[in-house]
Amino acid sequence: MLTASGLSPRLLLTQQLKAFARLSDEDLRLADDHWTLRTIARNEFFNFRNSVCQYVGFIVSGLFRVYYVDPATDLEHNVAFVPEGTFLTSLKSLITQEACPYYIAALENAELLVISVEQLHKLYSQSHGWERFGRLLAEQYLVLQQAKAEAMLFQTAEQRYLALLEQFPDVTNRISLGHIASYLGIKGPSLSRIRAQLGRA
Repeated sequence: MLTASGLSPRLLLTQQLKAFARLSDEDLRLADDHWTLRTIARNEFFNFRNSVCQYVGFIVSGLFRVYYVDPATDLEHNVAFVPEGTFLTSLKSLITQEACPYYIAALENAELLVISVEQLHKLYSQSHGWERFGRLLAEQYLVLQQAKAEAMLFQTAEQRYLALLEQFPDVTNRISLGHIASYLGIKGPSLSRIRAQLGRA
């Protein structure tokens, strides 16, 4: 089976692992039997709130959102959108093996290659390349989370929306405006006004 890029899921993963963590052919061979293909239907979950995250996934196709539900209001608040070609996990839960405070759900029918935390730990002990993968994954998540927090503190809603468009140019074709407004920390009417001012209504 080939992806939209014309590559098999395994080849796509191999290319990303080499680009992301500079893994050698020997590093990749060590993990050959550890990655499993998994499909997740739209609105189904990669990980549930209050469950321990056991996997890292590489998104072959599809799009996910990370969100939490305010127990006082039952309102959903989007934390992140994670598209194809990137790695997906709840990092704190994966590392600590404590319950995840977030839901991770598919916004589209999705396909992933997943590896368990137990298998990753074995790879860390076998290969400096895989140790580097774990470190880089943690660093990437830290940078993304800090960037999101700083954006909420220092940027206007319009600046946050423009940054999202730059990061995901087709975001409005794939994600509902309600989900986008939640991610930006604003209400729907405010997003509509921003889009109108930018000529994107």
